[in-house]
Amino acid sequence: MTDRRWGLTVPLPGVPLADHAEIVRALPDLGYTDLWSAEVNGADAFTPLALASAWEPTLRLGTAIVPTFTRGPALIAMSAAALADAAPGRFVLGLGASSPAIVENWNGIPFTEPFRRTRDVLRAVRAALAGEVVDGEFDTFTVQRFKLEQAPTVAPPIALAALRPQMLRLAGREADGAILNWLASTDVAQCVEAIGNPATEVIARIFVCPTADADYARAVGRTLLSTYLTVPAYAAFHEWLGRGERLREMHERWAAGDRKGANAAIPYDVVDALLVHGSPESCREQVEAFVAAGVDTPTMLVVPTADGPADLNLLRALGRS
Repeated sequence: MTDRRWGLTVPLPGVPLADHAEIVRALPDLGYTDLWSAEVNGADAFTPLALASAWEPTLRLGTAIVPTFTRGPALIAMSAAALADAAPGRFVLGLGASSPAIVENWNGIPFTEPFRRTRDVLRAVRAALAGEVVDGEFDTFTVQRFKLEQAPTVAPPIALAALRPQMLRLAGREADGAILNWLASTDVAQCVEAIGNPATEVIARIFVCPTADADYARAVGRTLLSTYLTVPAYAAFHEWLGRGERLREMHERWAAGDRKGANAAIPYDVVDALLVHGSPESCREQVEAFVAAGVDTPTMLVVPTADGPADLNLLRALGRS
């Protein structure tokens, strides 16, 4: 990748979606090239990007990610085709397995065989977006003669959320990009090596808390990390990255139902490695370290500080000149 990309996660936490229009229109002049959505328990992955496509005509738009369990492959293809039509040449479909909590606990769908399900959805959706008839048995589902009424003139790239070697290798073989999450800049090289394909775009969501109050940032970071890193896929990811022993007490306390103790058990140096914090200038430099390590598209998720959610002044300070 040669483009200098600088991304932002939308919606901004604490900012109503309807209030994003002015912010989105201003972003290109502040040094931003990309907007990436998420899908957990707030906005869905597509709606913020559909609005952004009408508000601003140049930003690249990506989903990070659309879960491969909570929609069928045909519906994912239809939503992706519509957004690709609304923003021709500037949409990236990011897919991922998501987590047992989101898929099973909240949506009542069995979270079984996540690797094979994600691989199968990737293959079916790619074929559909290319205008092909999708017909046949995959390992985890069967599709009978589905064809998009109007496939995109140019099929959008597909990126795959990947945290461990098997999924990282799949992203390198069959996707156009790999989406990383909750890692340190010093972890990037290990992930890039596992991807094994220099043509694969490396996208990283980076949590940023722009405040000089380190105690505040670390408290926020501990809460976020205990919530994420106790998810089995993230636990295995950080075991693979070499943090297993450092996080063992957190896992033990979490399993025992001691959420407060689990937070307190996360070492500060782990928080500092995984959550970017400090002055906006320092945060920007720390995000640049991800780029230097091999990330093509850093995508900041700006965590609200004690002063409130991000505004245009803060986004200007975090922008890439």
